[in-house]
Amino acid sequence: MLPFHDVVADDFNDVNNLIISQLYSDVGLVENIGHYLIEAGGKRLRPLMVLLCARALDYRGKQHLDLAVIIEFIHSATLLHDDVVDTSSLRRGRPTANAEWGNAPSVLVGDFLYSRAFQMMVAIGNMDIMSILSKTTNIIAEGEVQQLVNAKDPDLTEAGYLQVIKKKTAVLFAAACEAGAVIAQADATVCAALSQYGMEVGIAFQLVDDALDYSGAADALGKNVGDDLAEGKPTLPLIHAMEKANPADRELIRNAIRNGDASQLSQVVSIVESSGAMDYTLASASAAVTRALEALTVLPESPFRTALTDVAKFATGRDH
Repeated sequence: MLPFHDVVADDFNDVNNLIISQLYSDVGLVENIGHYLIEAGGKRLRPLMVLLCARALDYRGKQHLDLAVIIEFIHSATLLHDDVVDTSSLRRGRPTANAEWGNAPSVLVGDFLYSRAFQMMVAIGNMDIMSILSKTTNIIAEGEVQQLVNAKDPDLTEAGYLQVIKKKTAVLFAAACEAGAVIAQADATVCAALSQYGMEVGIAFQLVDDALDYSGAADALGKNVGDDLAEGKPTLPLIHAMEKANPADRELIRNAIRNGDASQLSQVVSIVESSGAMDYTLASASAAVTRALEALTVLPESPFRTALTDVAKFATGRDH
């Protein structure tokens, strides 16, 4: 665990145990794939943010644990589906579930995780929570479809790219924080501010992820460097590089996006660096973190607020 997990270490341990218990199924393959995905680890920032937001608002109950598991199951379901859509073979340093078991089981177990999440939501019995998370799940699906539509389109604008990362990634961060506030019965102003905090942190994380695809190392990333280019994804480093590069370099990137061709990855990386696109992407992430920290001022000072601050700063200070 990272240091900012420590302040809710007991809660986090309870969440991990609850995840295991909620993966129960009479069908062995469901449990096998579910455990494989969950046990791969990851930072589990989304469930952590539920716990931190609830505790920062002095919540003393137990439903924040269920909420954290719900958020993690929704996220895990999207990963299973993403890896099938993207034909990914490596995640968190291990073969993806679809590489191990095939596409059909991965999609169906993703569906199982979604439906188990909604079973748990119903058990909580809070219509505001249901509204937030059902809307969020729908928006994520829209974002996934939009990303598919945008694939191999070198004319995607920065605004179009940002719209997708908000829907595909940041909205679940926002929902995690807002749900933590709702379960703690915070007022509308606080709920909205924490939702904004989560949205900005989610944007920062995705921006840094997209930058790392052109600057990271595969062993640190836990996935193959250049995957985005191989999938023809026009992310911000490429979009900005095409704006600033000379005509020949611009055309090289455009062709790589159109063809989903990572064979010239080293040249693309060089253009991204020399054009200032890497610096621009990381500066955009830092600006999102600044906005996130401004939103956090609605919370009273506490170790939980400090941890939320550290989570936001971690977004731009990592190599994976």
